[in-house]
Amino acid sequence: MAIKKELLEILACPKCKGDIRLNDAGDGLICDHCKLLYEIKDDIPIMLIDEARPVVG
Repeated sequence: MAIKKELLEILACPKCKGDIRLNDAGDGLICDHCKLLYEIKDDIPIMLIDEARPVVG
């Protein structure tokens, strides 16, 4: 099950409070400003700064 559009609209990057978007694979949320990827595990976004991974590219 994919993350719902309504949830995606209210979530924000915990670091900069900016907008996030679903990545192409659909398994993570990306903050383009901070260049961080927040993984989605078991349909739950892990919105912890310490567990975010840098976006490459």
